[in-house]
Amino acid sequence: MALIDIGDLSLLGGAETLQQQLFNAIKVKIVSGLWHLGGRLPSTRTLSAELDVSRNTVNAAYDQLLAEGYIESKPGSGFYVSLELPNDFIPEMQARCPIDRSIPALGKRALFERGVPDLKQFPIKTWQKLMQRHVLRTSLLGSQDIQGSLALRSALAEYLSSSRSVCCSPGNILITSGAQQALMIATMSVLSSHDKILMEQPGYTQMAKIIELNQYHLEPLRVHETIGFDLDDVKRSRARALYITPSNQYPMGTTLNTEARLQLIKWAENQQGWLIEDDYDSEFQFANRPYSCLQGLASQIGLSKHVMYIGSMSKVMFNGLRIGYLVAPEHHVQRCLEIKDALSGGSPSHTQEALADFIGEGHLIRHIRKMRRLYKQKHQRVVDGLARRLGQQVKVISQAAGLHVTIKWDHGISELEWSKRASNHGIQLQPLSYYEHSGDINRSWRAVVLGFGNTPMEEIEPSIELLAQLFNS
Repeated sequence: MALIDIGDLSLLGGAETLQQQLFNAIKVKIVSGLWHLGGRLPSTRTLSAELDVSRNTVNAAYDQLLAEGYIESKPGSGFYVSLELPNDFIPEMQARCPIDRSIPALGKRALFERGVPDLKQFPIKTWQKLMQRHVLRTSLLGSQDIQGSLALRSALAEYLSSSRSVCCSPGNILITSGAQQALMIATMSVLSSHDKILMEQPGYTQMAKIIELNQYHLEPLRVHETIGFDLDDVKRSRARALYITPSNQYPMGTTLNTEARLQLIKWAENQQGWLIEDDYDSEFQFANRPYSCLQGLASQIGLSKHVMYIGSMSKVMFNGLRIGYLVAPEHHVQRCLEIKDALSGGSPSHTQEALADFIGEGHLIRHIRKMRRLYKQKHQRVVDGLARRLGQQVKVISQAAGLHVTIKWDHGISELEWSKRASNHGIQLQPLSYYEHSGDINRSWRAVVLGFGNTPMEEIEPSIELLAQLFNS
């Protein structure tokens, strides 16, 4: 049975003991159907480390859950969600959050390349073994379901519900060719030519390309350093949709708290519009626990019909996989399928089946946990290196999350010139202007985006030393 990722599980504080808070938090996940029946819970050591509580606290909470029948213990194996839960509760989200469990190397790359994970750390032998498991299945050689593999959609439903509190079932998940196709399908399904769409500025350039290609009207939503955008700007808008990266705004690196997310959901309801949620970098938060996704929050108040949720496997696995997913409201799935059918038809069958096993057998969660620790170390080394080599000349304005840092400065070299000099030495810096897509942006300061995911740890410090020399030369 699949290993459960604790995801956005958190302790709410208050007068209760830590043990009682943890017991209540896990119980809510179980009775709400977000942690699937029979799913394997994290070990007590893992959970205590993730939540920064003592192992005794976790043991006591698990003992209480065990005594009340919410989990069961298997000697030598661990703790699992009980297949038959106590009868003294009403599963509050069961009706609107069903989970169908009928599951049947690269060459030299630029240093500090954006959007690329640490490819050498991926368990390629495990992946090869899973691919070989399915490659001889002749039943996969023909055309398959346009919506995607049922096994993969089922595995994703369990993973997304447990880690991100996404309210979904295999029936409202579409498998796509990366997040880019998911964004294309989402926008085409809810917008017509010349409709207005709010988009963060600076923002994700690939999304801006979709807006331009389909002749939508981009209404800029200005993102400010550390604080994000002004909610009043959204409330004043009459746009048909809002595209947003709430977990780690790209490239400014801000995040939205729960209250702000709820206000956006209310705006979409009042507008009878749409929120297109790109849950970018939600897996890699280094300083704080991740907030629950917009889609999950909207489901809790009966407004998920206004949210399209999008993600991909590129950052958590590898870019060449080219598999993404779109979680659409149930009433909207058919329209999305019609668009996907016209754009590309089905998705690669063998890869989908291997990915379903990769998730279902716990390899994905284990890999994410490992990489979260590694990326936290890399992020800190980048920040420390910049402080040592450039001191007060520059400032890191992005939060401790994801695979990039955004660097700001006020005087001296232009962002274009620094990027050009770096490129001549095999280092990639992306000017912030690359992410600005509306003509009304006027700023006096400069900034670049630096990706660290695929840069070896031992090359970070000397590369930053070189960047400092190029900055001041």
